[in-house]
Amino acid sequence: MHSLNSTPAPRERASLSSSWQQALAASISDPEILLRQLDLPLEWLPAARAAARRFRLRVPPGYLARIRPGDPLDPLLRQILPLHEELDADPPGYTADAVGDLTTERSPGLLHKYHGRALLITTGACAIHCRYCFRRLFPYGDSHVGGGRLDHAIRQIAQDSSLTEIILSGGDPLSLSNDRLQQLVQRLDGIDHLQTLRVHSRLPTVVPERVDDALLDLFRRSRLRCVFVTHVNHPREIDTAVGGMLEALTKSFDVLLNQSVLLKGVNDRADSLIELSHVLFRHGVLPYYLHLPDKVSGTAHFDVPEARGRRLLAAMAAELPGYLVPRLAREEAGRSSKTLLGF
Repeated sequence: MHSLNSTPAPRERASLSSSWQQALAASISDPEILLRQLDLPLEWLPAARAAARRFRLRVPPGYLARIRPGDPLDPLLRQILPLHEELDADPPGYTADAVGDLTTERSPGLLHKYHGRALLITTGACAIHCRYCFRRLFPYGDSHVGGGRLDHAIRQIAQDSSLTEIILSGGDPLSLSNDRLQQLVQRLDGIDHLQTLRVHSRLPTVVPERVDDALLDLFRRSRLRCVFVTHVNHPREIDTAVGGMLEALTKSFDVLLNQSVLLKGVNDRADSLIELSHVLFRHGVLPYYLHLPDKVSGTAHFDVPEARGRRLLAAMAAELPGYLVPRLAREEAGRSSKTLLGF
């Protein structure tokens, strides 16, 4: 198991940083290549191709290497493999915009859903296409702050003194170059009423090379309190490289949190969730939310009933100290906060 004193040295991180774009460029997008590389049945190919036409396959080689070949039930595989279930008719309640993002858009790419904080859709690009993604059908072409849209979003934020926190989301904000991120952070630094900058990213989990010295420095220099929220669903997603990069993030961010999605066939077991909390804490990350899956079209096969989620949370609470038990939550369109669920 990775230890705290095996974090890559700055020179090692710098040598890796030149390769994160290559890692993204080498991502697999062809279902046939995916099935062949993982020794999976080619009879799955027609359905995988059909599902990938609705929502593209994308998985970088480093993440692929953590998947067990020949195991159709591998929990990492199930997060990225297009399946025929995605083509089934949706049950009642499943929609394209399950959490109501578009109804809270104040200007293109600026979402104001909850009091005191707003979210910037920085890009539509992601390092990996998770099949359960709640924004798999989001109209990124019209709703992001790229190009000249950022100026308008910044003006909106500057004019609203009720805002104290800005959340960088996407897509994945770390898909942006360090130069673009630095320009964005500097502009937010200049808005006096802002106090906190939160970054939501799955990139350190799937392409740990992304966490380079320049990235760490630009957040370290910000006057804002910087919070990093990573997205890990299963303990096997954290290998030695990922663990080292999470520890590197602790040097620049005031708080590191993790949010997971409770997914049928992926992590809906108490032992997996308990192990995940331990592994996260070992690398300086506190469990934050355990989300019930959002009811997005094409994702019903991942659903875990609320009653089962409550039982799993109770099993975690019986084994873990309170600070390692995430909050079980559901996000519902139109509500003023997430819905927290007890035992």
